[in-house]
Formats: sequence, structure tokens, C-alpha cells
Amino acid sequence: MLSYPSIYLQLIEMLPGIIFLVVLLVVFLSMSIKIVREYERAVIFRLGRLLGAKGPGLFFIIPFVDNLVKVDLRITAVDVPEQQIITKDNVTVGVDAVVYYRVFDPVLSVTKVENYHYAVLMLAQTTLRDIVGQVELDDLLSRREEINKKLQQILDEITDPWGIKITAVTLKQVRLPETMLRAMAKQAEAERWRRSKIIEAEGERQAAQILGEAAKVYENRPTALRLRELHTLVEIAKEKNLIVVTPSSIGTDTSLLGTLIGLTKTESGSEKRD
Repeated sequence: MLSYPSIYLQLIEMLPGIIFLVVLLVVFLSMSIKIVREYERAVIFRLGRLLGAKGPGLFFIIPFVDNLVKVDLRITAVDVPEQQIITKDNVTVGVDAVVYYRVFDPVLSVTKVENYHYAVLMLAQTTLRDIVGQVELDDLLSRREEINKKLQQILDEITDPWGIKITAVTLKQVRLPETMLRAMAKQAEAERWRRSKIIEAEGERQAAQILGEAAKVYENRPTALRLRELHTLVEIAKEKNLIVVTPSSIGTDTSLLGTLIGLTKTESGSEKRD
């Protein structure tokens, strides 16, 4: 039988090997255990062959044998830089856009295209140039929603085999040349001037029509005309510095009319001197 000292000596001699095995086991487990989040998937290849996608949660792989590629399933925004495009009516404009997409099949997004993010960006640029080049400037400015839907439909059809879904496409801004901006400003000003003239002429027409109807009423009813005159005199009498002279108060006495006019001039002159 071995004595306790000899057993201790053997354990001490085996200690480096045990420590090495423990460290090797820890390293192997750390390389084997993988965790992906809820919005991620891991596409696994074993010796180059596709095994499929795993996740979310914890799973194991064989180190140095399995290789994985993580794919984000959240919606991603791609900022398409400004493109100088000539429209159908030969106007050069600068158009930029934003493309929103998400990966619905991680296996296809890894196996069918090398870099799906870069591919979507390049495809969005070329498609934007093609679509905007087929429309006129007025349609580009007034029918942006239709152009957005058309861009989304074309991009979605092309990226569907890649396992990518285009959720939305939005034109951010349309930059016009300075000469075109000045021409559009003049056009808008002329249009507003034309509308103002039409509204003014329409008002004159309606006023003339109403005055003609009023004249017929006054012609048939002299009392109404007299009441209208009195109402006008009441409105004039609101000014304190005026003297109202009516034909009924003057009668045929022209001297009274001259006296009133002289009195009015005298009072006006005295007020100015004061």
C-alpha cells in the first residue's frame, strides 16, 4: 500500500496536468456555448456545410468545426445619399431618400448575398435614379407618395430572394437649381396675382348686381330711398366737426344756404387759429 506522503507527491506531480485539463475544458466550453439575443439569429456552418439558423437563447457548437454568422432581425434604416438626376422634362434635381428594411430569412440573407446591407444601399441608389428619371418635375413634387410606393415595390421584389423585406421608402428632400426656384416663385406670384384679379372682378360683378337690384327696389318704393338717405345722414352726423345740410331744411332760400356755408367756414377757420 502507498503511504500518504507518496500519494501527496503523486498528486503534486499530476497537478500541472490537472490544471491544464481544467483550463482546456473551460476554454472549450467558452468556445462551445453561444448566446444570441431575441432579435438575432445565428446561421451555423459545419465544415462549410449549412446546418441552419439557431436562436434566440443558448446553444452549443463544436469549436474549430462550426462557424456561425449572426444576423440582426430588427428594422434597419439605410440613408441613400443625394443623387443628381435628370427628370423626364430635362431638369436636374438632387434627390436623397431613406430605405427601411428587415431580414425575415437569416439563412437566405447569408447564403444568397455577400453583404446584404451594402447590396440594399447600391440597389436603392440605382432604382432611385431610374424611377425619378422617368417622371416629370411636377409629378416628383406633387406625387411623392406614389413614387415612394413604386420604389418600395420594385426594391421588395428584387430583395425578396435575399430574405429581405423592404418595409418603407421615403424621399427626404428634392433640391432644385436656383434658376428653377426663381422661375417657380415668379409662377406662383403670377398665379396669386391672377386669382386676386379674378376675385376682385367677381366682387365688382356681384356688387353691381346687388346695387342694380337695390335701385329697382328704391324706384318702386321712394319711402325706402328716403329712409336710406336719413340713415346716411345719421352716419355722417357721427363726425362732430361737420354740419349736415339737407334739402328739406334749406328749401328754396338760397341765402340760408350761403349763411350755413359761411358759418361752417368761419368755425373751421377759428378752430385752426386755436
